[in-house]
Amino acid sequence: MPPGRLSGEVFRACPTGRRSKRPSSGWPGNTLRVPWCGAGPSGWEEGSLDLPLKCMCVSSPPVCRSMASGGEQESTCHKHTNRLAKERSPYLLQHAHNPVDWYPWGQEAFEKAKTEDKPIFLSVGYSTCHWCHVMERESFQDEEIGKILSDNFICIKLDREERPDVDKVYMTFVQATSGGGGWPMSVWLTPELKPFIGGTYFPPRDQGRRPGFRTVLMRIIEQWQNNRAALESSGERILVALRKGTSISANPGGSPPLAPDVANRCFQQLAHSYEEEYGGFRNAPKFPSPVNLMFLMSYWSVNRSTSEGVEALQMAMHTLRMMALGGIHDHVAQGFHRYSTDSSWHVPHFEKMLYDQAQLAVAYITAFQVSGEQFYADVAKNILLYVSRDLSDKSGGFYSAEDADSVPASGGPDKREGAFCVWTASEVRELLSDVAEGSTGGATQADIFMHHYGVKEQGNVAPEQDPQGELQGQNVLIVRYSVELTAARFGITVEKVNHLLASARAKMADMRITRPRPHLDTKMLASWNGLMLSAFARVGAVLGDEALLERAKQAGNFLKEHLWDSETQTILRSCCGGEQHESPSISGFLDDYAFIICGLLDLYEATFQTEWLQWAEELQLRQDLLFWDDQGGGYFCSDPSDSTILLQLKEDQDGAEPSANSVSASNLLRLSHYTGNQEWLQKSQQLLTAFSDRLARVPIALPEMVRALMAQHYTLKQIVICGQRDDSDTAGLLAAVNSLYLPFKVLMLTDGSPESFLCQRLPVLSSMFQLDGVATAHVCQDFTCSLPVTDPQELRRLLLDGATDS
Repeated sequence: MPPGRLSGEVFRACPTGRRSKRPSSGWPGNTLRVPWCGAGPSGWEEGSLDLPLKCMCVSSPPVCRSMASGGEQESTCHKHTNRLAKERSPYLLQHAHNPVDWYPWGQEAFEKAKTEDKPIFLSVGYSTCHWCHVMERESFQDEEIGKILSDNFICIKLDREERPDVDKVYMTFVQATSGGGGWPMSVWLTPELKPFIGGTYFPPRDQGRRPGFRTVLMRIIEQWQNNRAALESSGERILVALRKGTSISANPGGSPPLAPDVANRCFQQLAHSYEEEYGGFRNAPKFPSPVNLMFLMSYWSVNRSTSEGVEALQMAMHTLRMMALGGIHDHVAQGFHRYSTDSSWHVPHFEKMLYDQAQLAVAYITAFQVSGEQFYADVAKNILLYVSRDLSDKSGGFYSAEDADSVPASGGPDKREGAFCVWTASEVRELLSDVAEGSTGGATQADIFMHHYGVKEQGNVAPEQDPQGELQGQNVLIVRYSVELTAARFGITVEKVNHLLASARAKMADMRITRPRPHLDTKMLASWNGLMLSAFARVGAVLGDEALLERAKQAGNFLKEHLWDSETQTILRSCCGGEQHESPSISGFLDDYAFIICGLLDLYEATFQTEWLQWAEELQLRQDLLFWDDQGGGYFCSDPSDSTILLQLKEDQDGAEPSANSVSASNLLRLSHYTGNQEWLQKSQQLLTAFSDRLARVPIALPEMVRALMAQHYTLKQIVICGQRDDSDTAGLLAAVNSLYLPFKVLMLTDGSPESFLCQRLPVLSSMFQLDGVATAHVCQDFTCSLPVTDPQELRRLLLDGATDS
């Protein structure tokens, strides 16, 4: 495995405790070791410079004794205020009253480091990160530690969600030198921004043989003063090695690998890691991994008659069902938590992220298209209900996240993970005390609810899932029985059980909103808003839900009005809801462009308003200009002209979010069919060629890109509907198309006007016509079109017959 690359998802927490992943190698010892690595006579060689301790993660902290700063400040009187008070990032604002002389990432800090010849301490996190809160409370609020930091370092605080380019560079360093990574990330840099030591979370003081943050700082100060040349030399060697190890480019004259072979290998790798009892991949912690599920359903779509195709579909559907029944799914207020700490999807890390909601909504609506089961459509709708209610800004944008931690309803100074979401048995009994009419033994609504959702008098969280003791006596709701079994248990009808459970959930939702809420990150990121735009557009189109489509259009308008600078023709990375602060806007990165373009293409296929298609074309041209690598193919993650970004990376992993290059490969292919621009088809092929080695060896790392490779191989089906958008005959044909899962297609609507956007780009559309004055579908592939059809059922049969087995 190349340096800095993990086989799985980078975890958002220190690898200790129940929000954890212990790296498979590189676990810290008791010395501070500055590693170096590079190409040598025998291949990849590694060495190290030993200091008195090693900067890496250590043990979990004790339970909090004062309120974590994940939420809004409760008092307006502060002993300290630093320059972060002028920032707009919620994460930076959480540190605005630390006794630390924080700087935001920028030239002011860089120049000060050079002028004073001091090392830089870079601290990276995000506003809903549990362990970021812990380190802020334990170390950055500590007066002594704050003075050590301010006197000896130039301290920079960075929101990884605002500056993913900076985060990726230094996370690559931390992963390469330690074998793992996570947030908060702590990295020490030279004044020239070159890293020499890195780690993640540190406790404030020594714990037994484990060094604390204060000790780490003092040793680094000592080494900077007495051994600086070795530190700088080590950092330079590591950077050279990382530049070589992370380089991705196409071989001259190369071509993408064969899609069926790559797809089969990706399936086999996923099947090997699949956990059969509860679904998902590997044991614990267990992540939703929508990119894996979408690949499996796409793989099935072209392998329907094979045992492998059937197995792939079963893996995806079982995983989606078990997640929806599990505690990772919020049964009271909808939406999904970040991940499960156990293999059964029961006890989650309670943080809710926008990008998870977006991708899971698409996965569930896809499962509905595949299976026809209303269960999956209901889950998709409920996710969007949660987002509309709790993560939506009046401007039309979407907020980033809700925190895991909040103050318990019983009060007190301490925030606890999951306090907003969990229940005691006594709370449930008191709230749901009505007798269920006709039930066996005069059971109450609480009896039925507790049976169905696994609520126990002593709580249902195992001690090993709660090392901090925050969930003692509490219950995380998880569906333990089918509605049919619950009905049989209490001698009532299935309809009665459904009514009682829905009523109970509504009562509990009303009660829950009276509790202190978790911190809400009101930052609105262009990339994640692009993902959510896709979700509303695709779910709305499949269900024919005009309210969801209207919300999608609001999101599109928000992106254009608030995150698009028409003067500079540039996407902006983010804006914040509520009060605006003084920090300048940050230009968008590759994922901002790629995810928005994908969202706009989905929005066009849902509404057939060509303004969205036109803007997607415009944005793709800008993306090409800003990020395309003319020499090696593919897109850089950030502007290659930015001299403060020491590594020009091309993201080569589909993790919590799909890689922007993976999404771009599909965008380019789709746009080439919408516009007739063959250069975009060639770019898509060049991009896939650049990632050939990764695709051939470890396609499990890039399941979304494998889908793009499959689309290239099987070619996109062009479905052209000739008709008027609001006519019922047109709606019937569109409903037939949207009822099916067709991963490799583009959908167009034309009224035959030669002046229209599409006809201008694709003159052949002018020759397509309506039969007998009614809406007509033309299905084309590989430059060959079927006979036009007007009957929705006939169109459905035609599209199903065209499903290809490899």
